[in-house]
Amino acid sequence: MPVQLSPRLGRYAFHVALVAACYYAGARIGLLQALVNDQVTPLWPPTGVAVLALLMGGLRMWPGIALGAFAVNFTLAEVGSTVLITAGNTLGPVVAYLLLKKVGFRQEVDRTRDALALVLLGGLAGMAVSATVGSGTLLVTGVIDGALFWSTWMVWWTGDALGVLVFVPIVLAFRSLRPRNHPLRRWVEAVALVVSTAVVMTVASTSDLRLMYLVFPFLIWAALRFQHLGTAPCALIATTLAARGAARSTGPFADLDLVVRMMTLQAFNGTAVLTALLLSAVIAERNAARAAIERTVTQLADVVAQYQPLVLGNLLPPEPPEKR
Repeated sequence: MPVQLSPRLGRYAFHVALVAACYYAGARIGLLQALVNDQVTPLWPPTGVAVLALLMGGLRMWPGIALGAFAVNFTLAEVGSTVLITAGNTLGPVVAYLLLKKVGFRQEVDRTRDALALVLLGGLAGMAVSATVGSGTLLVTGVIDGALFWSTWMVWWTGDALGVLVFVPIVLAFRSLRPRNHPLRRWVEAVALVVSTAVVMTVASTSDLRLMYLVFPFLIWAALRFQHLGTAPCALIATTLAARGAARSTGPFADLDLVVRMMTLQAFNGTAVLTALLLSAVIAERNAARAAIERTVTQLADVVAQYQPLVLGNLLPPEPPEKR
């Protein structure tokens, strides 16, 4: 007699499989830019997928992360190494999720504290776990020697952290997008912003003139006009094109050894992402405060208008008695 899954269990299995598939797809994309041993990359999208899965589905989504990580690492390392690296790849996002939950992280990322929590806890602290386990495994198994440990750890850590900081905000931002609430001119401006960012970064990441700082005015433009809806895609474009330039040793990354190339790339990526996240959060917080003040003023004006006749009636002098 065939075993029938309950609808609830079937949905859960589907979500776990979907997380695993997205993790694997993100990993294959990330590995195109590998800098160390064809498996350590400066930008690792699966960590963003993993943290997003936990934020949206809760801790019960961890099997999907583990399955996706195992499928990726199985093609890159021996079974023993695969198990250890998979454990680290799963534990890092879980730690990040628990830390974010502990501090009351809000998925709208419309407060400065949320942006700081995502950077410090979701990105830097949580991903230090996966970087330590992964780099330690490569060292113990002889894939890398002691001289490469810290450079490998740094690339692994910053790549995992940037995966969180680049991909989590863009998905969370577009979840709240309401296309009908924006006029056509806003869409035209948004498209112009994204295209301009892509053009500038394409030129900057392939030119020997070291022009990558030219993208920052566009990040500021995005934050001022669109907050996270603008900064998230622009930061994604900037970091992806910069990572591609570093992987290919083109433009400002030409003729640099691995460590210097890595430090140059991660300094740029980290600065760009932090600028985008924090500035958009500050502006969103300011806009929310302004809207709250305007609502309060409107309510106060309504109250004054409601009681004004009574107040004026009490203040007016009594009418003189009629003369007979």
